[in-house]
Amino acid sequence: MAIAPPEERLDRDPGVPAPDEVLELIGLSKAFANVQALQDVSLDVRPGEILALVGENGAGKSTLLRILSGDYRPDEGTMRLGGETLSFTSPRDARRAGVRVIYQEPEIVPGVDVAENIYVGELPHRGPFVDRQQLDRLVADGLHRYGFERVLPAQLMGDELSPAQRQLVEIMRALKSDVRVLALDEPTSSLTDEEVERLFTLVRRLRSEGVAIIYVSHRIREILQLADRVAILRDGKLVAVRPAGETSDAEIVRLMVGRELRDVFKRRRAVQERVVLAVEDLRSAWHPGVTFEIHAGEVVGFAGLVGAGRTELAKVLFGAYPKHGGRISIDGHEVSIRRPRDAVRTGIGFAPEDRKGEGLVLVRSVLENASMAILARLSRFGFVRRRLERRVGREYIDRLRVRTPSLEQEVGKLSGGNQQKVVLARWLASRPKLLILDEPTRGIDVGAKAEIYALIDELANSGIAIMLISSELPEILGLADRILVMQNGRITGELSGPGATEEKVLELAMVDHLTAEVPGGETAQPAAEGLQPWLDGNQGEAP
Repeated sequence: MAIAPPEERLDRDPGVPAPDEVLELIGLSKAFANVQALQDVSLDVRPGEILALVGENGAGKSTLLRILSGDYRPDEGTMRLGGETLSFTSPRDARRAGVRVIYQEPEIVPGVDVAENIYVGELPHRGPFVDRQQLDRLVADGLHRYGFERVLPAQLMGDELSPAQRQLVEIMRALKSDVRVLALDEPTSSLTDEEVERLFTLVRRLRSEGVAIIYVSHRIREILQLADRVAILRDGKLVAVRPAGETSDAEIVRLMVGRELRDVFKRRRAVQERVVLAVEDLRSAWHPGVTFEIHAGEVVGFAGLVGAGRTELAKVLFGAYPKHGGRISIDGHEVSIRRPRDAVRTGIGFAPEDRKGEGLVLVRSVLENASMAILARLSRFGFVRRRLERRVGREYIDRLRVRTPSLEQEVGKLSGGNQQKVVLARWLASRPKLLILDEPTRGIDVGAKAEIYALIDELANSGIAIMLISSELPEILGLADRILVMQNGRITGELSGPGATEEKVLELAMVDHLTAEVPGGETAQPAAEGLQPWLDGNQGEAP
């Protein structure tokens, strides 16, 4: 009984009996302070089905998942599972009912191995002691059943797990019990293409075994490839439910944001002669010698495969990683950057890829996060002038249209897109000469992406030099004035924005550095294998 507004409702043939509905959500509403997170949402999830749940940041997806997991209780509405009314007071109640939610950042115990992480809280015992023999047997059987023996060794410690392995541990926790509904929140945001395919294979297998799957992702093309139906939320309301095979990425975007997204990568080229950043023969543990420059008003995109050294280069420039040699100059003057504080003083801002782990203090307020880079400017005699701090903070929070109940809201409680805007607000307040953006739109929706793209264009036109690192080829091609392609810590080629193509970028990203023209060449020996899967996996979500 997928209930949607009348104009969007899917009609069902009355002569065909309805399938068993494993989970029904009827009229769910939830409010926080001045924010109506969910409003009268009614939806069903059927056994043996993948239901994709999409919407902008702040649309209500996370709130809905937390109601399903037992973290939140709805203000209004009913949940039924197998025809029985549910009332979850804790995540334990949800797990007992067969409902499991796997979040974007899985909870892993670092000091124990995979086997103990999978059975954490439910370890088999023999008397007062853990029955290690039975534990190893149970885990080995489970890993073998789903084909994870090689990719997830049972003896690997929690703090040694990759993002993909952490996701698999959470999934194995769910599968060891009788899971009836499995919800996955942005499961591919940190995975390689090979890991994504392995996850897709698992999800399809669970569907064939009758599990009802809720799949939350901002990657629309990924959703259309995987899901059976797509449910779209906007401003806390369910606006449509569509069969995945009967819709398109453009229609989903329109339903998500309530408008067409045209000219999403529109740029006004404003490159100036002044060189803001000049890097000459920079050497580090990851880089044998990198040379490039970025002009005022220029967006230089850095493309490459995972492990190419782009993020490491950004962190060396920002002083987070040590430089072994070479020169870094800002506005024609050589600078010594030994720590991030030095970088900030020279006019460099850095929005890192891991905004939660490195870019924000999640338990602090929006205001504190937005102002922390300019506290010296806001202080007098060692005391922060709070009135000035609020005025400056409000200016940039309003400018970036951050959705927050107040400046005192904990930044960790904002959506991913709004968290990223707070990071950008901090650096805009510092008035940087160079702004380094590492995967600035990872994990955020298409509406917020469009706003950040427009902001990047605005910043470049104001004269700021921008170093843009992105794994999404359409993003790099659409925003960059020039593209530098990296492989194995080297720049393997340079492409002009208008003349760049996905094929040229990929050739330079995958060619052996010994045969590439370094730097500035647009020709390279193409890789014979592995090019098309990487291309297919990095198309982005923009229409």
